[in-house]
Amino acid sequence: MYKGKTVFSQVMEFLPMDTFHRRVKRYNGNYKLKSFSCFDQFLCMAFAQLTFRESLRDVEACLRSLKNKLYHIGIRGKVSRSTLADANNKRDWRIYAEFAQVLIHKARKLYSGEEFGVELDNTVYALDSTTIELCLSLFPWAAYCKKQAGIKMHTLLDLRGSIPTFVEVTDVKVPDMKILDLLIPEPGSFYIMDRGYFDFKRLYDLDQVKSFFVVRSKAKYSFKRLYSQKADKTIGIRCDQIITLTGRIGSSNYPDKLRRITFYDKERKKRLTFLTNNFRLTAETIAQLYKKRWQIELFFKWIKQHLKIKRFFGTSENAVKTQIWIAISVYVLVAIIKKRLKLELTLYTILQILSVSAFENIELSRLLNDDNYKEQTNDNCNQLLLFD
Repeated sequence: MYKGKTVFSQVMEFLPMDTFHRRVKRYNGNYKLKSFSCFDQFLCMAFAQLTFRESLRDVEACLRSLKNKLYHIGIRGKVSRSTLADANNKRDWRIYAEFAQVLIHKARKLYSGEEFGVELDNTVYALDSTTIELCLSLFPWAAYCKKQAGIKMHTLLDLRGSIPTFVEVTDVKVPDMKILDLLIPEPGSFYIMDRGYFDFKRLYDLDQVKSFFVVRSKAKYSFKRLYSQKADKTIGIRCDQIITLTGRIGSSNYPDKLRRITFYDKERKKRLTFLTNNFRLTAETIAQLYKKRWQIELFFKWIKQHLKIKRFFGTSENAVKTQIWIAISVYVLVAIIKKRLKLELTLYTILQILSVSAFENIELSRLLNDDNYKEQTNDNCNQLLLFD
């Protein structure tokens, strides 16, 4: 019988602890603390994510019932609801944001060779945002109208592995297009975006650093067709045009040529028009790239369903951001484990197994490589296919 570390301890061993402690030191996270360190806080919140806890009271009850095992999983301080709530409210959320970025960097290396359905050597990103609704009476700082409160989670997703590489939490009123000002574009990479990012000046900034974009076009803008390229209507391409913008504002904001492609989506029975600054790829490939943008919608759906960010454990802005970044850290950590252990299971299945086995004394690779799980498939549930 295996008598080593618990499953939860083995999962946490994949964390780069030296990096975590450097982030804590940078923001004085453990300053004047006698017990319940930032790592204790991280472990408790990670436990809440992995085991689908619903509240701090829930976390406290579960961990106290397992107090004989807490030391062995790294939790040195006494777990109480008030202590954890105080830590979430006061300890700088940037500790966990920067630590998540370290995990993201490691995950991207592991998934750099992953296929995503389009034969392309370039890095391809999908950029979008999702709104997380909040209770106005509990989160008055997040009000965006008289009766509603919420925050926006802007995400740049690397389509190779569905790894979030950039996350920004803002007020709901912040327009999507303004997030382009915060990005550091990578030359040669593709940025796939919906109509919320249709801003010619910002698109031209991407073009000037040699990045490529594919953005869904809005209905009204003035342009002049220079010439048309051959369009294969049998695959849904309705037109493939080289254009220039006309009108004083459009031509000054984007003075170069653009490529305009119209595609008819038979599945959705919808006509879509894209603008891009790439003139080499086929129109079919451009349409396929935009279709892959759907992965970020699946990411938002998945993370809202399976990680605890719709129900927050604290009401301050710091507590909300702390919980979001620790949720992202757990998501990326499990993605790293999946790759390093060469698992064939979906991320959803891995999390379900971990949720009921966190304090079992069984070897992690043996637990997750059990043949009983490998025959579990679900072709009708999109969110399960993120890491297939």
